[in-house]
Amino acid sequence: MALFTEQFFADHLTLPYPEAAVVGHAYYAAPAPDLPLRLRIDFAPTIYADRYDGLRLQIVHLDKGPIDTAVLRFADHGAFDTRDRRLGHKPGQGEYGTFNDWNHSEHPPWVGIGVTRLRAAIDQYVRLWIPGAPPVRISQPPAAASRQVRTSAARAR
Repeated sequence: MALFTEQFFADHLTLPYPEAAVVGHAYYAAPAPDLPLRLRIDFAPTIYADRYDGLRLQIVHLDKGPIDTAVLRFADHGAFDTRDRRLGHKPGQGEYGTFNDWNHSEHPPWVGIGVTRLRAAIDQYVRLWIPGAPPVRISQPPAAASRQVRTSAARAR
């Protein structure tokens, strides 16, 4: 099953970087295009196959490669609080604060995610490492207000 990565970044995370693309299961951006630093974000895997418990952020220097990596855990940022309360998931147990990529639904496995606190943490991380990066809007975007994120297929055309 697809992780719906492009949809996640276009409709939910909606980062303000004009030079950005989803390639495979990762989001790449140039928050300050005049600097040689890039941002890479993907889903952070757990020790269980196809289970994810956060976002892995990485700052990559064009010449020197990766220079820093941070993981923002969904549980630490309240991303699935509403869903987990509804399903009776408890902190530190099983699927609390995670999503699985092994169901065969046509819906993204992260449906219902709250990204407000994740966005705030991404903003803090990016602005620390990349001076001049535009600020991330912290509030949850309305579903209809998605912005386009290019995919590797769209870029190849």
